[in-house]
Amino acid sequence: MGRAKLPRKSTNIDMTAMCDVAFLLLSFFILTTKFKPAEAIAVTTPSSVAAKVAPDKDLVLITIDKDGKVFLTMDNEQIKEVVANTLNTTMNLGLDVNAFKKAGFYGVPFSSLASYLQIPEEKRTGAVLTGIPVKDSSDNQLNTWIRVVKDAYMGKKMNLLLKGDNASKFPAFKAVIDAFKKNDEQKFQMVTNPESVPTGSELWKLTMAGEKRDE
Repeated sequence: MGRAKLPRKSTNIDMTAMCDVAFLLLSFFILTTKFKPAEAIAVTTPSSVAAKVAPDKDLVLITIDKDGKVFLTMDNEQIKEVVANTLNTTMNLGLDVNAFKKAGFYGVPFSSLASYLQIPEEKRTGAVLTGIPVKDSSDNQLNTWIRVVKDAYMGKKMNLLLKGDNASKFPAFKAVIDAFKKNDEQKFQMVTNPESVPTGSELWKLTMAGEKRDE
């Protein structure tokens, strides 16, 4: 007796549930993604082929923007607290120590520092600030900043960095370097935009030779 033939039916997969899951995941990632905020101090650094990596803690970063305005950044809150207390004691600035510790950077004259700390963090941008006065040699306030910060780091390693914009002028750099020299800070690192060493160049040959020696 012959077997009955069953009618063939095409496979049908319901994709509705999968589409729902995909859209839910997409919505989740869009809503939870944090986009990189605009930098408070806009600086376009020059390029270099240096392979040395900048330190990531105990930083004292001096930034010079394209207009020659100077800003100071520190990452160690304990040092910030010492600096704030020292400025209050020696200069009677009346600074809010907690606000000083939370500030991302400093870029105003000492006379305006207390009111600067009252400005919401999101409104503190290099574009609207005057910067630390440095260009007048008789009132280079960066001298005081470096001295106070250096004293706060007494007995500890302070990593001094200088970051300058491609368009900034020489007088601002000279004023910053003068402040370093006045405080016997002869060594500092320049922050640049790293590029790969050109293949076949003398620096490339030295780098390759150094890698072989390390092996």
